[in-house]
Amino acid sequence: MHLATYLPLLALGFLSTTLIVLGRRKPQYSHVIHTISELGEVGAPNQRLVAWGVFFPVGLVLLPISYLFHSSFPAVAALAGCVAAGYFVAALFPCDPGSPVSGSPRQSIHNLGGAIEYIGGGFSLLWAAEAFGFPFKVLGYIVLGVALALTVLPSVSFRGLVQRFGEVCLFGALGGLVWLAASGI
Repeated sequence: MHLATYLPLLALGFLSTTLIVLGRRKPQYSHVIHTISELGEVGAPNQRLVAWGVFFPVGLVLLPISYLFHSSFPAVAALAGCVAAGYFVAALFPCDPGSPVSGSPRQSIHNLGGAIEYIGGGFSLLWAAEAFGFPFKVLGYIVLGVALALTVLPSVSFRGLVQRFGEVCLFGALGGLVWLAASGI
């Protein structure tokens, strides 16, 4: 099996583990209520650790997928690139406290990174569905719905849960697509 098939799983496992550990270290943080970015928001106790020890490495782990599949399966490469871009932007431009829909210029750039990840990821999944079938089309629409929900419902009390559902869809779909692409399907 191709080494790339393990990269989405590695990224998701690392991200999940660090979010659980760091979520416990931030007072009153809830994985259901708060976004992932809020762990590394400006002024958070672990701001730099989250940026450079979590977000940046997750982006780095996904980059080889974009490179390896850019010519053979460009939709898979695009999906990996969109998710990686979202994490790189989050590392470079931490969100304002509470990760609002609007705020400082830094927050606007942070939100742009989220848009690249979710909107770009959703459209990449729709593109991938042309080659890999219906389940990826459904996942594409789900991810686009998550992007819309995070934008239109910024104060909903389960925003963190919605975001995590989107992340599982993105990483799960990426894992499935990489496995299918590496298998030569």
